[in-house]
Amino acid sequence: MSSKRNLLSGYRFDFWSVVTVISMVFFGMFLVIPVGRMFIYAFQSESASGFTLDNFVKFFSREYYRNALFNSIKVVVCATVLVILIGVPLAYITTTFQIRFKRLIDILVVISMLSPPFIGAYSWILMFGRSGTFTVFLKKYLGLKVPSVYGFTGILLVFILKLFPYIYMYTKGALKKVDASLGEAAESLGYYGVRKILTVSLPLVAPTILAGGTIVFLRAFADYGTPRLIGEGYSTLPVIIYTEWISENGSNAFFASAVALIMMGVAALVFSLQKYISNRKNYTMSMLNPPKPKKLHGAANILAHGYVYLITLLASLPQIYIIVISFRNTKGIMWAEGYGIGNYLTVFDKARSSITNTFKFGIIAILIVVVLGTLFAYLTVRKKNIFSSILDVLIMFPYVIPGTIFGLILLMSYNAGPIVLSGTMAIIIVSYVIRRMPYTVRSSSAILRQISPSIEEASQSLGYSSMPTFFHVTMPLMTPGIVSGAILSWITIINELSSTLMLYTSRTATMSVAIFQEINRGGYGTAAALSTILTVTMVVSLLLFFKLTGSEDIDL
Repeated sequence: MSSKRNLLSGYRFDFWSVVTVISMVFFGMFLVIPVGRMFIYAFQSESASGFTLDNFVKFFSREYYRNALFNSIKVVVCATVLVILIGVPLAYITTTFQIRFKRLIDILVVISMLSPPFIGAYSWILMFGRSGTFTVFLKKYLGLKVPSVYGFTGILLVFILKLFPYIYMYTKGALKKVDASLGEAAESLGYYGVRKILTVSLPLVAPTILAGGTIVFLRAFADYGTPRLIGEGYSTLPVIIYTEWISENGSNAFFASAVALIMMGVAALVFSLQKYISNRKNYTMSMLNPPKPKKLHGAANILAHGYVYLITLLASLPQIYIIVISFRNTKGIMWAEGYGIGNYLTVFDKARSSITNTFKFGIIAILIVVVLGTLFAYLTVRKKNIFSSILDVLIMFPYVIPGTIFGLILLMSYNAGPIVLSGTMAIIIVSYVIRRMPYTVRSSSAILRQISPSIEEASQSLGYSSMPTFFHVTMPLMTPGIVSGAILSWITIINELSSTLMLYTSRTATMSVAIFQEINRGGYGTAAALSTILTVTMVVSLLLFFKLTGSEDIDL
């Protein structure tokens, strides 16, 4: 009871009380109620009344579903381990040594990270699928047979090349904060090269690597598009959920909810484990002597540049290839001779609404995210009480809810009753806001912690109330953090596929959905043109981020 009194002490009704009420109502309606309904559905069945475990018995008693769970965990764990083995050395090399064209490398890596993974799957199929460009070329002219890119191998390949940038960016940011004097002290004790890295550098950034690895695990675990396109029978849990919901024999919301609950349980377990380990292995560094990149010579210089350029090329290759073939002529769903802008003319003729919807939904969602995210960030940092603590948990909870599941629970909650949102753009926008708000809140909170509360106290001592003080004093100081989070939220919003697939109708399809549909129909030229438009939008957004923040790095 005493802890609750402390949290509630000093609480009085003002502008921030209204914001608190709005936050509780917003997350209550669009997060707590949908998740609660999913829990209830998971323990219900069409064949039994009342509380039942039938759905879970069905899942764990059938080999097909058990294999899907095993497949999901297997491919995601392998991807996470390999991503760490690739991303950490890459971050160490680019941070510790002088690498030419480092800025360009960072931009290419970030673009490859922020584009949807299913586009990477689509590109690898076009390049190395059974009738892929490179598959045919190597077989025809060199007599070489390319290993299959389908199934486990293909999914793993796409996950590695799409998700290693998370480890790279996280680790690179952490390494920049390691005081160079620590390395010098280690060298004075006889620790050089790999020994110094393993005993000094890696332990210091281990919590950050673990956090990045958790994000990789959750992103891969929740991905529907990649296993759906390139899996070819390698079934995973997101595919199972979508199939159960969109079934030819009728939707089974109860069983889909049970599978979703199992997925959320795995995700929550991994997230909690990461938090526990990170809290026990956390370090604070002074940054009084930031590290300065050293110049390499000879073979070491060649190997370092070769490794960095090779990984960057592999990560960028799918995007480059998609852009090139977007100008290749098509005849129906077949490729034709020559190049032109025919695919783009087709896109603007037949898929214009999906482009319009992407920007319309995205702009509305990002405006809501910026306004609410900034206010909510202030609540969680400056207004410490029981409600702000609950809000902090609710804001970050979407990290452990895969997009397919979130779309499903929104549909179940607002498909009937007093509030019907299914089939409208509102339900898609709500999904975007809930799922992408953590970026803006996290970024705004980080910069707010660097602003001294005494500035606000001085404003209030001059007679300004809390609301004018926030909008005229605090918020302008938070602008860099708000912009940083908003750009990240925007880029991930326009790329969103998983939840949109559950929520869209023919009138509310977005570019990601249109690309996915065109790939399934065999309309590769149109899909490539739409993908290129999406990529160009991301590049412009990224350049805008660098321009507005004056930063050379994108902070995750």
